[in-house]
Amino acid sequence: MRVISGKYKGMDLDGFDIEGTRPTMDRVKESMFAMVQNNLKNSVCLDLFAGSGSLGVEALSNGAKYCYFVDNSADIYKILKRNLSKINNDNYEIIFKHYKQTLEEFKNQNIKFDIIILDPPYKLNLINDIIVYIYENNLLNKNGIIMCEYEDEGLETNLFTLFKHKKYGSKNVSIYINR
Repeated sequence: MRVISGKYKGMDLDGFDIEGTRPTMDRVKESMFAMVQNNLKNSVCLDLFAGSGSLGVEALSNGAKYCYFVDNSADIYKILKRNLSKINNDNYEIIFKHYKQTLEEFKNQNIKFDIIILDPPYKLNLINDIIVYIYENNLLNKNGIIMCEYEDEGLETNLFTLFKHKKYGSKNVSIYINR
């Protein structure tokens, strides 16, 4: 696994082989970030199910100002720390907690995001509920973006405007904007 664009382009990232996880394929990652490249500069990002951190690192590599990496697996946390130690950047925070607890803390601290990356374990079908929580608790800035990677879980929302959608086999990428 590697960083595909920006100032860390070509940097190798450690992956993982933990049941229920899967890294985002390079071509999917490249497409995701091509769709939002004009929104990355100086953005505050949330990589909610960070895993190895490859999506959040890609955001930092392409000009994001700050990124919160959230995951609650001890095995994945070690890999995430190792990968983030490879970049010459300290504009990030690793949060080792359950995503619901973390979102609640962001709400209580009035932390809002320009870009939220949602790539949870596919089998849990969490994205719709998380989008509702983001909307109801005003966690996305005006013109902020939610990047979703998922299998065919029936992602449907009218809370945010669908900007782009692409399908890669059984995987989908949907980008929503807070208008």
